[in-house]
Order: sequence, then structure tokens, then C-alpha cells
Amino acid sequence: MTDAAGWRRPAHEGSDSPYRSAAPRSDDVPAYRTLTYEVDGRVARLTFNRPEQGNSITPDTPVELADAVERADLDPRVHVIVLSGRGKGFCGGYDLAASAEGLLDGQMTGATPREGTVLDPTVQMHNHDPAGTWDPMVDYAMMSRFTRGFASLLHADKPTVASIHGFCVAGGTDIALHCDQIVIAADAKIGYPPTRVWGVPSAGLWAHRLGDQRAKRLLLTGDTLTGREAVEWGLAIEAPEPEDLEERTEALVQRIAAMPLNQLMMVKLALNSALLAQGVQNSQMISTVFDGISRHTREGYAFQQRAAEAGFRQAVRERDGAPYDDGGPRTSNVTNQPTDRG
Repeated sequence: MTDAAGWRRPAHEGSDSPYRSAAPRSDDVPAYRTLTYEVDGRVARLTFNRPEQGNSITPDTPVELADAVERADLDPRVHVIVLSGRGKGFCGGYDLAASAEGLLDGQMTGATPREGTVLDPTVQMHNHDPAGTWDPMVDYAMMSRFTRGFASLLHADKPTVASIHGFCVAGGTDIALHCDQIVIAADAKIGYPPTRVWGVPSAGLWAHRLGDQRAKRLLLTGDTLTGREAVEWGLAIEAPEPEDLEERTEALVQRIAAMPLNQLMMVKLALNSALLAQGVQNSQMISTVFDGISRHTREGYAFQQRAAEAGFRQAVRERDGAPYDDGGPRTSNVTNQPTDRG
């Protein structure tokens, strides 16, 4: 035996490799508007890149995320995909300041607006008019495209790891919960406060990730978890101190990357078969419809009107005020553990 560790050869090397004709890796990467893409050895690193906006989600986000995931998935040199965010947090959810304050007046237009389709902000504005008739399928056709883009992380052939710091709330969790592994800073905040008004998590993954009781504990109150609690509850795999997050994420990623590519694919497919058999697709369909309904109730319109009058941040402060009193990064009301971030 000339090579004691032949199974550790790069997948594209050797005359017996099915990828032996793979072209050299190109540095020609699309100029994404919401994230950056780079490959380091066997690791593809996707990083949300709207730090001034808390990496909030725009119509470009699911399209670009899915494109970057597919790019990594097709590269035989890549074994694992890591997703993180620049700035103070991972992702603060949808860019609702644009949609709530502007009543979908066009501020949410993506790089490739599609006039007259469900992706046209004008179409959504008309469908959101309280004086008109709301068509739930117009809303669903738009929102389901966001969910499908985020789901590329779950359905990718290769393992995906989310590295979360600061905050991962609202729509940010729709992204992170699609990842195969979550490493989260101990002081980070994760949850879905919009269930208090104007939102249902369209990813539909909370019960599948946490089980019925714990998912309901969070979503029936809109409460959030600290990173430490997320690990205790089984939502994340590790919660290092914030200064150790990058190191601990990298340790996990490199251990995954050392595995043969085909082994990683088989293990992920086998485990996903159990997850998907629980009915994830149905959960996402129902949750996405209900998310649309929640924005078109009397209460939903009242929240939107308040955001238009006082600003979205003020409306959120009022949403998260008494009896919750958990706005910002201060505490978790699940076990009253401080986040250590003031």
C-alpha cells in the first residue's frame, strides 16, 4: 500500500477521480450586493455584507445566497460551506424599515426588479392596501421565494455551518435554521420576536429543530434565547465565548473538511431523510401562508400604521415593551440569563 491515507486525497486529484477534468479554480466571483464569497482550501465562506443595516434581508438575499451555495456545491474542491455576517450581528431579519415605513413603495426592489410580477414592490403595495382585497397567494408567491432561497442551505449536497455572533433574530433565523450545524457566541441573541405581531416564521423549522414544547415556548411569547441557552435547548452545537467564536467554528469546519466529499454527502442525505420525513415542506408552506395572514390582520395593519407614523424602530420598541421588556440585546426571558452585552 503506497498511500496509507488515500481516502484523504482531494476529490479532484488523481487519474481515477471523476472530477479530474475540473478546471482550475477561478477568482471570477459575482459582485453580490448582500454577501461575499471566497474559498479557502476546502471551505467556502459566505459572509453577509450589509453591516450598517444589520445584514437585513432584501430581495437580493435569497437569490444571491442560493447562487453562492450552488457555486460551492458544484466546486469539487469545496467540502463544507460556512455562513457568517459582518458587523455587530449575523442577521437582524427582513429590511422591514423599508416595507413597514414605506408601505412597500419600492424601497425593497432588488437588483433585477420584475415589473408586474409578485416580485414587483408595486404589486405587493397594491395587495397590501387595507382598503382593497388581499390575495394571500400573491403574498405566498413572493414570500415562498425567500424561503426557497434560504432552503438551499439545507438541500445543498455539502454540509453548511452557521457561525452566529451578536444577533440572529426574526428572518435571520429563517436562514440559520436551514444550516446543518450552528455555532453561536454565548452572548448572542436568537429567536423570533415578530410572532408578537406582524409575523410567523416562514421557514417552519422551529418544531423540527426544538420539538413541540420548546418551539411553542418561544413562538407563543416571541421570547429569545441566549447562545448558551440555544446549546442547552439543542438548537446549536456549541456556544463559545464571543472572542473564541471564530476559533471554535474553524475547528469544527476543518474537522468536517477533512472527511471525503462523498462521505459527507451520504451522511447529510441520510440524516436529512429523517428530518424531511417529519413534514418540513408542509410546515414551510403553512407557515409562509400564515406569515402573510399575520401582516394583514387588524393588529398587523395597526403595527404597520404605527411604523409608518413613528418609525419602525419605535414600533418594535413598543412591540417588545411590557410585559416582555426584552428589546435590544439585554436579556433572555426564558431563563433570565443575561447576555453579558449590557
